[in-house]
Amino acid sequence: MSSIATFHSTSSTSSLSFPKTVPLTELPETSQIILSERPRLINVTHQIPFACTLIDRTGQASSTGPNGNPTISNGTGSPSNRRSSFAAPRHPAASSPPLETDAATNTPNGANGLNDGGGGEIDGDCILDPRRGHSAMYSGILSLNKDYETVQIGWVGEIADQDGYVVPSKNMTENHKQNLKDRLWEKEKVVPIFLEDSRAAGHYEGYCKTVLWPLFHYLLWDEATDGRQEKKNWDDYVFVNQQFTDAIVKQYQPGDVVWIHDYHLLLVPHMLRQKLPGAAIGVFIHAPFPSSEIFRCLPKRVEVLNGLLGANQIGFQTYSYARHFISCCTRVNGYESTPRGVDAMGSTVWVGTFPIGIDAERVERQRKAPGVLPKMEAIRKTYKGKRIIVGRDKLDLAKGVQQKLQAFEKFLNDYPEMQGQVVMIQVTSPPLVENTKLEAKIAELVAHINGTYGSLNFTPVHHYHQHIDRDEYYALLSVADIGLITSVRDGMNTTSLEYIMCQKENHGPLILSEFTGTAGSLSGAMMVNPWDYQGVARVIYDALNLTEEDKITRHSQLHKHVLAHTAQFWAKNFISELILNVGTWDQSTPTPFLDQALIVEKYHSAKKRLLMFDYDGTLTPIRKTPGAAVPQDHMLKALTALANDPNNVVWVISGRDQKVLEEWLGEVENLGFSAEHGSFMRQPGSKKWVNLTESLDMGWKSDVIEIFTYYTERTQGSFIEHKRSSLTWHYRMADPEFGQFQAKECQNHLENAVLSKLPVEILVGKKNLEVRPTIVNKGEIVKRLLSQHPDAEFILCAGDDKTDEDMFRALAGNGAAAQRRESLNANNRAILEPYTDELVAATAAKIAQATFKHSLEHSPLIPLSSKNNSNSHSGGPSKDNNSYLKPPSPFSVASQQQPSTPGSAISVGSNASQGSLSHLENEHFSITIGHALKKTLANWHVTSPEELIRVLGIISGVAEA
Repeated sequence: MSSIATFHSTSSTSSLSFPKTVPLTELPETSQIILSERPRLINVTHQIPFACTLIDRTGQASSTGPNGNPTISNGTGSPSNRRSSFAAPRHPAASSPPLETDAATNTPNGANGLNDGGGGEIDGDCILDPRRGHSAMYSGILSLNKDYETVQIGWVGEIADQDGYVVPSKNMTENHKQNLKDRLWEKEKVVPIFLEDSRAAGHYEGYCKTVLWPLFHYLLWDEATDGRQEKKNWDDYVFVNQQFTDAIVKQYQPGDVVWIHDYHLLLVPHMLRQKLPGAAIGVFIHAPFPSSEIFRCLPKRVEVLNGLLGANQIGFQTYSYARHFISCCTRVNGYESTPRGVDAMGSTVWVGTFPIGIDAERVERQRKAPGVLPKMEAIRKTYKGKRIIVGRDKLDLAKGVQQKLQAFEKFLNDYPEMQGQVVMIQVTSPPLVENTKLEAKIAELVAHINGTYGSLNFTPVHHYHQHIDRDEYYALLSVADIGLITSVRDGMNTTSLEYIMCQKENHGPLILSEFTGTAGSLSGAMMVNPWDYQGVARVIYDALNLTEEDKITRHSQLHKHVLAHTAQFWAKNFISELILNVGTWDQSTPTPFLDQALIVEKYHSAKKRLLMFDYDGTLTPIRKTPGAAVPQDHMLKALTALANDPNNVVWVISGRDQKVLEEWLGEVENLGFSAEHGSFMRQPGSKKWVNLTESLDMGWKSDVIEIFTYYTERTQGSFIEHKRSSLTWHYRMADPEFGQFQAKECQNHLENAVLSKLPVEILVGKKNLEVRPTIVNKGEIVKRLLSQHPDAEFILCAGDDKTDEDMFRALAGNGAAAQRRESLNANNRAILEPYTDELVAATAAKIAQATFKHSLEHSPLIPLSSKNNSNSHSGGPSKDNNSYLKPPSPFSVASQQQPSTPGSAISVGSNASQGSLSHLENEHFSITIGHALKKTLANWHVTSPEELIRVLGIISGVAEA
């Protein structure tokens, strides 16, 4: 199987003793995606598309009777023990006729989730019935068989005996399981997952149905508990997701595409990404996704979001659901995002809208089946002379059945002339978990309406709380004058689409709740707010009085949409977009994890070493407020040991001001400091600070302070940090989305008002904007230190954000400079002067002169944004430089073809990594703090400051390896 992308492991080079498993509170790392030229699809659903019935009695499998005792053959237990997921209870195999199959789609009849009344396929010692529900999803998945080799993985569900009684999982023998696996694989390459009954119940009935489903449908929990049951359900949810992950890993082949479905498996992408970093993973959420204000109520909100972000692409039914998810990632987890996706671990997780449809061809054939027409005639005869309003919903709070009945009562009250002329036929299918309160309320409401507006010869509401067979269902949709759907929150209501197909001759209007997933697509429907009973009543009256021309126009528009956006189109569109996004994935080439053995070896073999560190995010974690980032004891211990080694030159190059660095790190002897991104320097062993920007004109500060103050007053939680040579506007404590929006507005304002007139630049940092002189940056300090210590045999430079890329860039360009120095020194032509105060003064004078010249040359011009308007290191403008982090010129071919370290896994074609490989052999360790796919010029990475500090402790001898 050929691949069009090369796999690069991000962890194989690591010898640090860190746990391999990434907790759900963190994001896993993603490698270069593997994608075959003709990928195989692994479709993962909560349940397989078949309900299985055992007919072999020779094994030990037995069902549970009404008294809890096992029953073997007669099936005389209580009907309540019959499986609810069946099309019909099974009888001995000899009495079950084979199930007809649609030839065009190879989809078994009954896949629309209705009761066929027919038998299943007898396959060896089991019967395979099409499972009720999710017909659109299964039809879409099945249609992909035409273009791809597909494998489907799912829970086998409850297994029944031939009398319809559930077989406990503990009674299933390995022989039965293996036989069922073989039958399902031979049939449609289906891989069943077997779960213990308690685990399955805790996962589905427990966490999915009592926590996730209500939350996703805006139904918050109203029962206070001690949390023990919730913890057990969460543990079961995690366990089942892990079982699915293990099953996928067993089936996965390099180049496969994995497609995971719905809220039952939200953690699988995260778990799968850890085991298969290079897999192409897509997720589609069939349910609604709530706004961040609702979602943040979920106790495991961080874990659930991180679970999903292990995917490459996440699909939703509507744009609003996709927008809610992106907003949750930003507001709850603090990740950067765009309208197209979320920035997770250095790569974009694409978020898109893919409205699902139905299998229109199958519905068209089934609605014209021989058994439908007689039932249509029977319904017309029963309700002769009456206008029929049809509703078909599952009986749960989100479907709005109660609101529908109350609106119909309002209609009968407001339009008395319609009494006796209009009937409502409401079919409610029982949910998995019965809601007795809701059932009682619906029954009471139906009785109230019939008692108030009915008579001996007229009943306005006919309520059927049962499953109906397919022919009755299509007959009901075909004879209706109005289809009424009033869901208060729904993912994608396929009943509305099937109603449109069945109204090809009658052209009955569709009244649709604006809260359904289909509302955004079906513009020809009559939209209502289900909570506005009077409004719904008025729309019902208007629909009954539409002209034939209006009905035809509306139905024609709806019918064209249903035919164009089928389940097959949905599946093909999602997979095509996934393959396209994976093929053009916005990611850096993975930076290898720091090799502990290599750095220890190089460190101890060097006679002189130069070590340079950023502070915030490197030696200490990022804090919400700058004053909270105090140094930790074990960091100070390691830093002190390094600085006390006479063979080491240790510097902290930070954006902090002098006062903070002295207060926090001043007790560490022999430690050099550079403050405010290179504006000030203090030599090791000295107490004197040298101002490298003393000759610069700081008059620009007043203009910048005015602009920063304007946005601070209008952005709650933001503040200004004043430094001697720079100004920083922080918005880390502001609302994430609004803060980011204000930062962009502030940046645009600065670019137009300040950058066009003054020699300053804007640095976009982590939740902050910093304005500083253009020629002041950490890279200049690194260049100065490299010139002071040309004999350093070991160089280590560590940082975490964009300001530190200047340091990495300086290191990346140091190889050629070192060769040039050696060549010139060999001819006694020293070009580097030793560090003196006179040199500092001369350099400052040159900076001032360059600044003045820059101001004269560029003041008439309106510059590009800061990311496209960086200056060269010499202080002059670089006309060819169109990227702030543009790497140096490509390195030699030899160093590309013959890498000598694990860093050779980095892609040669990656702009983000060019310039780093050629220096691995020179013992240059530029280390970024972050994930492997972070866009950086560094040649190594660690994932946290703690990992870096541990390495420093090991090489300094204060910590054990």
